[in-house]
Amino acid sequence: MELLTDPAAWAGLLTLVVLEIVLGIDNLIFIAILAEKLPPHQRERARVIGLSLALVMRLGLLSVVSWLVTLTQPLFSLGPLSFSGRDLILLLGGLFLLFKATSELHERLEGVEHRASANPAYAGFGLVVAQIVVLDAVFSLDAVITAVGMVDELPVMMAAVVISIGVMLLAARPLTRFVNAHPTVVVLCLSFLLMIGLTLVAEGLGFHLPKGYLYAAIGFSIGIEMLNQLARRNQARQQALRPLRERTAESVLRLLGGGRRLQAAESHSDAQAALADAPAFAPEERRMVSGVLSLAERSVRSIMTPRADVSWVDLEEAPDAVRERLLGSPHSLLPVCRGSLDAVVGVGRATELLAVLVAQGHIAQEGDHLRTPIHLPESAGVTHAIDVLRQAKGQLVLVNDEYGTLTGLLTPFDVLEAIAGEFPDEDESPEIEALPDGGWRVAGTADIHQVQRLLETDGLVSEDDSHTSVAGYVLAQLGRMPAVGEAVLHDGWQLQVVAVDGKRILTVQIHPAPAGGESAVPTQA
Repeated sequence: MELLTDPAAWAGLLTLVVLEIVLGIDNLIFIAILAEKLPPHQRERARVIGLSLALVMRLGLLSVVSWLVTLTQPLFSLGPLSFSGRDLILLLGGLFLLFKATSELHERLEGVEHRASANPAYAGFGLVVAQIVVLDAVFSLDAVITAVGMVDELPVMMAAVVISIGVMLLAARPLTRFVNAHPTVVVLCLSFLLMIGLTLVAEGLGFHLPKGYLYAAIGFSIGIEMLNQLARRNQARQQALRPLRERTAESVLRLLGGGRRLQAAESHSDAQAALADAPAFAPEERRMVSGVLSLAERSVRSIMTPRADVSWVDLEEAPDAVRERLLGSPHSLLPVCRGSLDAVVGVGRATELLAVLVAQGHIAQEGDHLRTPIHLPESAGVTHAIDVLRQAKGQLVLVNDEYGTLTGLLTPFDVLEAIAGEFPDEDESPEIEALPDGGWRVAGTADIHQVQRLLETDGLVSEDDSHTSVAGYVLAQLGRMPAVGEAVLHDGWQLQVVAVDGKRILTVQIHPAPAGGESAVPTQA
C-alpha cells in the first residue's frame, strides 16, 4: 500500500511506461514486418502472439534480473573498488544501454529505416512465431534493464511492462504512426536511455545517484518537448490557413531553385560552393513554372491588353482611313465599333473586313463578316477566361469593368505571355529590356507579375488586384503622379521614373538600390 501513496513510485511508473512504449516500437515494427510474410488472415494473430510473448519474456527477465541485483555480496575487487553480482549486472546493463541508445541515435540521425520486403513470400505460421520469439528476447533486454535502472520496486516494474504491452496491443497502428510522425520524441527517449545507462554504470562503480534527479531531468525534458510539439502544431495550423495552392506553388518553386537572387561569390571557394549549389533549372524555366502556378490566382484584368493598347476599327471613319488601319494592324482580329470603343458592334477578321471594304466601299454594321462579341468582367479568373477562349473558337474576348466600360481585350496570346513573358508585335518594342549596366528599362504598362518574377522578389504584386502594371505599383506607392527622376525603393531595387506623358508613366528604369535602401519609400533623384 505504501507504493500507492508514494509520489516517486507514480512518477517512476509514468516515466517507465512511456519509455517502455518507445522501446517497444522497434519490436512492434519488426513483428509487423515478420507478420507480412504470413497470409493476411493470420497477420493480426501473429502480432497478438508476438506481443504476448514479449510480455511474458519481459516479466520473466524482470524477476530474474531483480533477484540478481539483490546479490550484494562482493565477488572480487579491483584496487579500491569491489564488485558484487548486483554491481556487475548494473555495470553491464548500463554499458548495454549506452551502446543501444548510441546505435539507435546513429540510425535515427542517419535516416536508416526498417523496411519490409516489397514482395514478401508467405512463410509458415510456426516459423514466423519462432522468429518473433527470438526477436522478443533481443528487444526485451533493453526494456528490462531500463526498468531496473529507473525504479527499485519490482511491482512498479511489472506494472509498467504490463501497461506498456497492453497499450501496444490496443493501439499498435496509431502508436506506430505517432512515433513515425514525431521523430523528436524517439530521439528524446533515446537520450533518456543514455542518462539511465550512465546512471547504471555509475551505480555499478559504487556511485549512488538519487532517482529524483533522474526523474526531474526527464520531467523537464518532457515538458520542453510538449511545448515544442504544441508550437509545431500551432505553426502547422497557421500554415493550413494559407491556400493549399499557394503552399504547393512555393514548395515547387523551392524545389526548382527559385528564391532570392544569388549574391556574387567573394572568393574562389565561395564561387565553387555557389556552382555546386546551383539550381538545376534556368531562371527562365523557373519564371515559366511560376507563371503557370500563379495563373489561377490572377484575374483577367492582370493579363488583358489594356484599352489604351487596343487596335480597333471605327465605322464612322472614312473608308481610306479604315483601309490604312486594317493594312497597318499586325492583329488578325479587331473590335469593330461606331464612334468609340464603348460602342462595339462586333468583332471582325482583318482580311474579311478588308475584302468587304474593297467590294462594297464601306463596312456594313451587319453581315457575316462580323462576329457577336464575347464579354467578360475584368474580375473574372484566368482559368475561367481560358475556358471561355477555348469555346470561342479563335475569337477574342472583350473585358468590361463593373460599369460596363470596356477596359481591354483578351486573346490566347495574352495567356501565353502571362506564362512565358512578352512576345512583342511588329509595331511594338519590348516592354522589358536589359541594360548594359545590369538594370532593366521597363515600360509603365509592363506586367507587374513578370517584373516580380524577373527580380526574384516579393511584394510588388497587389494582394487586392488594385494595380497590375509597373506604373500602377509606382502610383500606389507615391499616391500621386510622379515627376521624371523620382524613384521608389523596394527590397533592394530602385524603380526610377524616366519618362512621363501627361498622366501616364511611360518608362521606368530598375537598378539595384543604393546602400541602405530596402523599403518602399519615394526618393528624389
